[in-house]
Amino acid sequence: MRIVIAPDKFKGSLSAPDVCRHLEKGLQAAAGGNLDILRIPVADGGEGTLDAAVGSGFTRRSATVSGPSGQPVKADFAVRGHEAVIEMAAASGLALLPQVQGGGQPDSASAATATSLGTGQLIRAALDAGCRRIILGVGGSANTDGGAGLLQGLGARFLDATGNELPAGGAALANLHRIDFTDFEPRLVETRFVLASDVDNPLLGPQGAPAVFGPQKGATPQDVELLDTALARFVEVLAREIGFRAERAAEAPGAGAAGGVGYAAIAVLAATRRPGIDVVLEFTQLAHRLAGADLVITGEGSLDEQSLLGKTPMGVARAAAAAGIPVVAVCGRTTLSPEQQQDSGFRQVYPLTALEPKVDICIAEAGSLLEQLGKNILHELANPAAADATGTKEPLNV
Repeated sequence: MRIVIAPDKFKGSLSAPDVCRHLEKGLQAAAGGNLDILRIPVADGGEGTLDAAVGSGFTRRSATVSGPSGQPVKADFAVRGHEAVIEMAAASGLALLPQVQGGGQPDSASAATATSLGTGQLIRAALDAGCRRIILGVGGSANTDGGAGLLQGLGARFLDATGNELPAGGAALANLHRIDFTDFEPRLVETRFVLASDVDNPLLGPQGAPAVFGPQKGATPQDVELLDTALARFVEVLAREIGFRAERAAEAPGAGAAGGVGYAAIAVLAATRRPGIDVVLEFTQLAHRLAGADLVITGEGSLDEQSLLGKTPMGVARAAAAAGIPVVAVCGRTTLSPEQQQDSGFRQVYPLTALEPKVDICIAEAGSLLEQLGKNILHELANPAAADATGTKEPLNV
């Protein structure tokens, strides 16, 4: 029997490769080690995208860049030929803020000053590695700087009325007078960018990056107002430098992604925005690698209504359905009704909470619980009446 395991991470608990490893251990234990198992960790364009790339044949590289607070951080990216995958959270992520690393929460100061500079520096490292197609996976960012830091990492200089460079962060853009592109990275002309993001918010306004995502990053109502005004100034000045497309880009779906990094990517890097799961399934070549499989197992930490909007399990389920392969899901917990599970294409959903009702224990002991789920999955698929009182599901040949 051939099984493909293609889950996302269990956020706060296990990475996608770890989920694969624990599931495989349980499945093989139940089958006496006789299963042919292919592990394909996947993601939806945010955190975990790098693991998905490495699991699909990309080579992990690293560079020391500026973190969201200006502190040096070692950030990984992935390279395959002339293609690179950059996970923004590795360089500019919320989890890299010193106060968050210390167990606290982001605050007003970091909301105003956090920068995407390190992401721009990672792009430069990818260019140095010879890459000319770059997938930028955004999500989990600390900044609300409109991608100004990213552009600084690529050589742009943001100047005030006296010709001095602005300090880092979105709030400082309120004093922006001119952007100097004299030393802007010339290799970008021959580089294509894909913005992997499911966020369709514009840059500004009530649905913009400061208003919708700023509070998650510590922004107060006053900060939100200031950041929105500052980003509007950024758009105005950028339009003077590169033309009307800078104004159009501010309204583009996805411009508000990652604190406005989507805006800089669309306006200046001419990035094409695509749903994150589509991008990941493409570079992992999931559809091709499903050939000959008898079962697909996918999942994520919480399988809920948001999952139905295009998260990883749904993308994998669609690929499995197109290949005519049954698919089951594992998760930490689920709020989906049996009808929603069936409509989503899942033969069965296996939450950790079915084994351990306490969520905190599920998070702490996810690995061992997944191994038990692996055993249960194989037993119940071979004996469908064990999972379905009607016994109507066809057993798999295990």
